[in-house]
Amino acid sequence: MGKKRKHSEVELAVAKNDEPAPERPKRTLLGWKEKPENGQESTGFRNREKVLVTCSRRINYRFRHLMLNLVSVMPHCKKDNKVESKATKGATLNELVELKSCSSCLFFECRKHKDLYLWMSKCPNGPSVKFLVNAVHTMEELKLTGNHLKGSRPLLTFSSNFDKDPHWKLLKEMITQIFGTPKEHRKSKPYHDHVFVFSIVDDHIWFRNYQISCPHTEADKIDRGGLEKMTLIEVGPRFCLNPIKIFGGSFGGPTLYENPFYVSPNQIRSLEKKQKAGKYAKKVKAKTRRKMHEMTNPLETDEFADMWKE
Repeated sequence: MGKKRKHSEVELAVAKNDEPAPERPKRTLLGWKEKPENGQESTGFRNREKVLVTCSRRINYRFRHLMLNLVSVMPHCKKDNKVESKATKGATLNELVELKSCSSCLFFECRKHKDLYLWMSKCPNGPSVKFLVNAVHTMEELKLTGNHLKGSRPLLTFSSNFDKDPHWKLLKEMITQIFGTPKEHRKSKPYHDHVFVFSIVDDHIWFRNYQISCPHTEADKIDRGGLEKMTLIEVGPRFCLNPIKIFGGSFGGPTLYENPFYVSPNQIRSLEKKQKAGKYAKKVKAKTRRKMHEMTNPLETDEFADMWKE
């Protein structure tokens, strides 16, 4: 049996229990929030952007690697299981975005194991954009020498074409919100060492990722603002986005913009088949013309043809 406590120790324990517990700090989405010294809570804006990244079933391995490359350079994104590519995928994805406490979604939709479509949406009220993805090159495929720290915040640069038309301005704002890593995000590093470049060429958006490289030796160490010695080294991945439609809602709704120069991959393949079929039809016609020519212009009989048969 344990020893009994002394009367003085019991009195001290009762006095400690009577003291009120310290007030617990308020809990937020980004952790525990301590009250400032002046007693007033800060009312500043905090960017809580989170992006859900997922893909459709039966996706090609190259397209899946591209999705994983984007996940690795976006520390504020969340992955999820594959979603069936059906007519009701919009409602399913909106529900997934709400369950994951996200505000945006990148959905990679693969069709016929050949064509990759990218849905970029602001959930749940929209807008949303549908792209056709071309010229896909993953990090593993390129094997470039650039290498930046995982989780660092990127600088976003856009070509001057984005300020010409209203639909390009809308796409620029959506790309800025989705690809820009929020400040003081718990998975991000507090500095910039790479650049995301978005440029418009032939009505297509071309994406490149570059590392910002500068010398760190004492002899070549650069001062603030010394951009002459800084160089850009490409990291990857590479891809090209061809905008198809811009919708007013999330994964649907009224059409705000439709690309008049868009040609679907199915139409391109059907034209190629027709061209090949045209070549075969030309060969058949040439054979029939040759036969008709031989029938209309028969060869004269050779009197020496049967001379050696006896």
